[in-house]
Amino acid sequence: MIASEKIDQIIDRFEFLEAKMASGDVGSDMVTLAREYSELKPVVETVSAYRDLLVQIDDAEAMLRDPEMREMAEEELPGLKEQLAASEEGVQLALLPKDAADGRPALLEIRPGTGGDEAGLFAADLLRMYQRYAEKQGWKFEILEESLSELGGVKEVVARIAGENVFARMKYESGVHRVQRVPETESGGRIHTSAATVAVLPEAEDVDIQINPSDLRIDTMRASGSGGQHVNTTDSAVRILHIPTGLIVVSAEKSQHRNREIAMQVLKTRLFDLERQRVDGERSADRKAQVGSGDRSERIRTYNFPQGRMTDHRINLTLYALAQVMAGDLDEIIDALTADAQATLLAEMGS
Repeated sequence: MIASEKIDQIIDRFEFLEAKMASGDVGSDMVTLAREYSELKPVVETVSAYRDLLVQIDDAEAMLRDPEMREMAEEELPGLKEQLAASEEGVQLALLPKDAADGRPALLEIRPGTGGDEAGLFAADLLRMYQRYAEKQGWKFEILEESLSELGGVKEVVARIAGENVFARMKYESGVHRVQRVPETESGGRIHTSAATVAVLPEAEDVDIQINPSDLRIDTMRASGSGGQHVNTTDSAVRILHIPTGLIVVSAEKSQHRNREIAMQVLKTRLFDLERQRVDGERSADRKAQVGSGDRSERIRTYNFPQGRMTDHRINLTLYALAQVMAGDLDEIIDALTADAQATLLAEMGS
């Protein structure tokens, strides 16, 4: 049975927000209140359906005492009780504590790991995979910083993804992605194993991180390009060093003003991620064992091209649909990871 006190609190808060927004007396809090309202609405709808079902069961059980209505009640009750079990599970999922960053845009960082040129080419494949997934979701995908090798592989790329529930869907992608395939540069047909690291960070807001200007060292420098017309002849690139943490961020677009904006946003997001990791580490000593922990040293997935197989090692999920996965069909994987994370939370709450 679901605790009615918690349900009452949620409904009271939802009704307060509804009345507040209807009154128009919200001032500068409109965006914050609207976001909370939209987050609570599906929860309240799920809870209301659950309570309506409880009323229907009570009515049917009362009908059992009426000889004329007993037969009808006996027919209805099994189905209603079956619905109740599913409804209770839905309410429990709706009441799970939410990650406050789930609705935020995300910064996606991809870097090659072991494997030389092949690792860089695989990193480029992952970038295209996420671009295609973002397109399917209707999200905006913007590359903030990109460094490519002569073969077209990725040395490093940072992208911003904006849209509905971006971080909620993308946060399980952080970790080491391993590929097994015959590289284009391999003449002997041997299968090589290489890797790339993916980091997905919730974008920081100004209220999250306050940076003391005296903690920064900002340098401008000439941006390096791929040669020819791409060579930057002005000192437009910006490098920011955050002295307390040693974090360094570089942005090398054509506009120095835009570079400063990008570098500061990336720096704030990385500092925000460090703080989230510190808090999460205090909450759970077993954080590395949790799905979506964001541990970039953990091998999370293998892409085996000869077998057309993708395996996510955290939940032992194997799909023989590698071509579709690389084309951005990631929903089945992300849904399974989300369900596993929810089951873990439910088990922790139950214990």
